[in-house]
Amino acid sequence: MKTRQVKVLGTGAYLPEKRVTAEDMDRRLGKPEGWVYKKSGVKVRHYAENESVSQMGAKAAFAALADAGLEAERLDCIICTNAVPEQPIPCTAALIQSEMKLGDSGIPCLDVNSTCLSFLAGLDLISYLIDAGRYDRVLLVAPEIASVGLNYSQSESAILFGDGAAAVVVGRTPAGESSGIVASRIETYGSGAALSEVRGGGSKLPSIAYEPERIADFLFDMQGEALFKKTSKLLPDFLKKLFGEGGVTLEDVALVIPHQGSAMAMRLLQRKLRIPDDKLMNIIEQHGNMIAASLPMGLHEAIRLGRLKRGDLTAVIGISAGLSLGGLLLEY
Repeated sequence: MKTRQVKVLGTGAYLPEKRVTAEDMDRRLGKPEGWVYKKSGVKVRHYAENESVSQMGAKAAFAALADAGLEAERLDCIICTNAVPEQPIPCTAALIQSEMKLGDSGIPCLDVNSTCLSFLAGLDLISYLIDAGRYDRVLLVAPEIASVGLNYSQSESAILFGDGAAAVVVGRTPAGESSGIVASRIETYGSGAALSEVRGGGSKLPSIAYEPERIADFLFDMQGEALFKKTSKLLPDFLKKLFGEGGVTLEDVALVIPHQGSAMAMRLLQRKLRIPDDKLMNIIEQHGNMIAASLPMGLHEAIRLGRLKRGDLTAVIGISAGLSLGGLLLEY
């Protein structure tokens, strides 16, 4: 696979002020002290209050632009890569553009949604346009407010999630530099679509059909054990193909950045790949599962903490509703 000449120019993040601890969740759910942390691996997550997805996204976007040393007006495209839009119409990217005071700029905006893999899918797609010279500077924003759609009667899934936003500015790799996407792969198995879903809110079950007695249809529903079993079967072959297409092995990878789905999911990935602790980016304790914001937040934190340096090869890997598996080998 030909390396796509795409470089990460800057990253940024935003977390809401409200912190919800594992102990807070124990009390909310009526569980014994320590139950939430043991089940989820999450010590603290953040919940949004009185702020929108687009407002959070704009804050992360400005942080990424500052990190890249780039003025917002110089962007060629803005892509929102999140799972839950702020509203059905228009695209959330347009709302983020407006929040950034770019509403009359004409900068094209679009959304890419592959639930938890939205950032990976968006970066994969836009990389071809950057590599081809269509765009030079693209902003990918992943803001998520998961807290509004949690079903607390499904305690083992409700305790996993947190809110937040992350953004990444990418551009064409300058001549003489080696940054780029070495390989990428996404596989979807629709036979697992019902294992992780929100049934209400679309055209099949529109908001006008909402009634209090069917609220569960409008909240997040996950069959965790079945999802884990199906993923466990698919993951080894998927990873073998991803690394094979890149012509690399785990030894060549400086850091693995997984989707922070759950502590259990990351243990599965670590075991399947035999990843040593110092090669695994694990931020779930302080963030929880932020849906599509998890992957770019992991990338942002890896760079901020110095765990990923220029020239390093990183494997960005995750699963999402669909059921989809995604992976991207990126030379930072």
